[in-house]
Amino acid sequence: MSAQRSLKVGIAGLGRLGRRHAENLMRHVPGAILVAACSPLESELTWAKEALGIDSLYSDYEALLAHAGLDIVFLVTPTSLHPQQIIQALRAGKHVFCEKPLSLDLEDCLRVNAEAALHPHLKVMIGFVRRFDASYQDAYRRIQSGSIGQPFMVYSQTCDQLDPDGFFVKFAPTSGGIFLDCSVHDIDLARWMLGNPKPVRVFASGTIAVHTALVACGDVDNGVAICEFENGCIATFYASRTMPHGHETVTEITGTAGRLTVGRNPRQNRVEIADASGIRNTCTPSFFDRFQDAFLTEATYFIAAIQNRQPLSLTLDDATEATRIGIALRESLLSKLPVVL
Repeated sequence: MSAQRSLKVGIAGLGRLGRRHAENLMRHVPGAILVAACSPLESELTWAKEALGIDSLYSDYEALLAHAGLDIVFLVTPTSLHPQQIIQALRAGKHVFCEKPLSLDLEDCLRVNAEAALHPHLKVMIGFVRRFDASYQDAYRRIQSGSIGQPFMVYSQTCDQLDPDGFFVKFAPTSGGIFLDCSVHDIDLARWMLGNPKPVRVFASGTIAVHTALVACGDVDNGVAICEFENGCIATFYASRTMPHGHETVTEITGTAGRLTVGRNPRQNRVEIADASGIRNTCTPSFFDRFQDAFLTEATYFIAAIQNRQPLSLTLDDATEATRIGIALRESLLSKLPVVL
């Protein structure tokens, strides 16, 4: 495939995050041409036509895959659909970018891995966007250069702004639980920063601080977990849906010669406010506000890797391991016992 030829992209799923991906692909990603969109919702297809000028609109995913000349599909669909949609796209000869997580079921992850192995000329990447954030990339480079010695411990958290209406609660029964939904990014970061060690045991606990409706699906709105790895490394995760001040992603990596911290103050900008209440700053309201640039870098990286036939640094094995650990954390949360992997 020539590096000079722009790649034709179709996107499936045009919800909140799907629209962000679509806007990036249409306007900001070099080498990509967004030519088609798919959604079962007429309102989303109308948005694609009116906001982006896309004429090729499909309510059926197989029809999207049959679009003439399509090179790539971007999947921003419900997680339960990811495995089969990836497999269908590979069998149709398309490269695939899919939002995280790969699946909520380990067997489905392995099915996707097996199918991808049958199509080595096609690339599949799962959207662990934090790997493409400039600050996390800088931290990773510093670890690789030995600036904190040998890393042995990671603390990482994903804390979402409190939604008094509990909008996310209606999705909770199919989300896989707080650890697979929120902490899967932190799990992937911990493995990445620690050199991809094998997990051996996890323990998780949680509580419902605000959203009591979560009782019905066995989920919590605040959870803490520990993951032990075979090389003696350890990771701690904290996930929350109840932060009043905004979205807060923080990761701390401790090594034998120092420590790195990313995102300690989730400031929205560089303005400090000083008044009778003290000195403070406003915070990022959502994950997209925090990682807006990283989403663009991620898509640009994927398109360039296809054009230049370069291997992906983020693999399906990475996505599978994140799901494996996330499933174990949910099992531990429900059983109140450690889980050995």
